[in-house]
Amino acid sequence: MELVKITTEDLLKEALAIRNEVFVVEQGVPEELEYDEFDVSPHACHHFVLQENGKTIAAGRWREYEPGIVKYQRIVVAKSSRGRGIGKLLLLGMEQDAKKLGYHSGVLDAQCSAEAFYQKLGYGTESTEPFLDANILHVRMSKKL
Repeated sequence: MELVKITTEDLLKEALAIRNEVFVVEQGVPEELEYDEFDVSPHACHHFVLQENGKTIAAGRWREYEPGIVKYQRIVVAKSSRGRGIGKLLLLGMEQDAKKLGYHSGVLDAQCSAEAFYQKLGYGTESTEPFLDANILHVRMSKKL
């Protein structure tokens, strides 16, 4: 498996396609809520894909949230690749990238169904109550890098 930082339009299209497959088709998130200004270019934020035998099986992105703090977003694993530690590899790789660039903390808004996954990776839940994002319950989580 290979973690690839997206620098081309073609790889960005692959990331957007897997997000569409999971978030829009599988989870019913409206397209207008899934895509934003950080998806217009490979350089609008730090986009990544995880590939296996040249095929994109996971995607995610991070951007500066506050000075020294990044926000991880749109973390997704193809249904056929779940349960194999793919999400962990993707997130740890994005954390390394952010740390290498001088960031010291990360935050994310996790779907409640994924809260335990992020806790296993060292994220602590900050939210006192879940909140709706794209009609799905989420919690805010954070971690020191």
